[in-house]
Amino acid sequence: MRPAWSVILLTTLIGAGQGLYLALAAADAFGEAPARFFVAGAAVSLVLLAGGLVASFFHLGHPERAWRSAAMWRTSWLSREVIVLPLFMAAVFAWAVAHWLQMKTLWFNVVAVMLAIALFVCTGMIYACLKFLQEWHTPLTPLNYTLLGCASGLTAAAAMAAWLHPPLAPAYAAAALAAGALAYLARLAALARNARLRPKSTPATAIGVKHPRIAQIAQGAMGGSFNTREFFHGRPREVVRAARWAFLALVFPLPALFLVSGFPIPAFLLQFAGLLAERWYFFAEARHPQNLYYQAIA
Repeated sequence: MRPAWSVILLTTLIGAGQGLYLALAAADAFGEAPARFFVAGAAVSLVLLAGGLVASFFHLGHPERAWRSAAMWRTSWLSREVIVLPLFMAAVFAWAVAHWLQMKTLWFNVVAVMLAIALFVCTGMIYACLKFLQEWHTPLTPLNYTLLGCASGLTAAAAMAAWLHPPLAPAYAAAALAAGALAYLARLAALARNARLRPKSTPATAIGVKHPRIAQIAQGAMGGSFNTREFFHGRPREVVRAARWAFLALVFPLPALFLVSGFPIPAFLLQFAGLLAERWYFFAEARHPQNLYYQAIA
């Protein structure tokens, strides 16, 4: 598949925003920080979420019709994501206002946490529900979206705590290390699974001819089309391989070194760069069955 940077930014930014809020919610449940820390953290979370929402509009052919994307909520995970995301942002804002006004925040916290979890599920299931893309059609897809989002959010929380409330920074750093290690193992499991996949579709099954040797020598079209552009990344194998090694280094090992050394801000920046590479690879790795035909001259 062709990685779209609008979708890459959407999923990484909102994942970090959700993870940051969950980290703040945990500290709020135990009363471990002053209200100003929670208000500042909610503001950063909302900026990340809003950045992802803005990025998503660049993926639309007609942004003025964006409201229609929520119409199929009964059957579409994308529609559910479109509905849950602004609800979650509203819940985070209400939670921050409650802290600002020194009100009780328990129920605001519960609602926002439930919406954060629902948003992780919706985002992951957009891809996991596609049976014809074997690399995505697995429970590991929503699991990885959730774990990677939580890991980046906890690293962001550690960076914020180091700046605004240092007593909380070591706990957040330890939680970020644990979440990062778990997310890394889950992503490695997905890579191992996908490496063992064998395509269900072949040239023989596509044309209904049972012959051991079928070779396509022409694409059937002289110019490019939507199919040739949107369902294949068009990059050499070396680029895809480099993206994989980049995210394997940046998502956890290098940020972990900075977290252990007491530098959470560089850890978050490195980790987020790794998440961009990971999400690019996630899309590039998926092999659309139609490419059996449209990559014949690629």
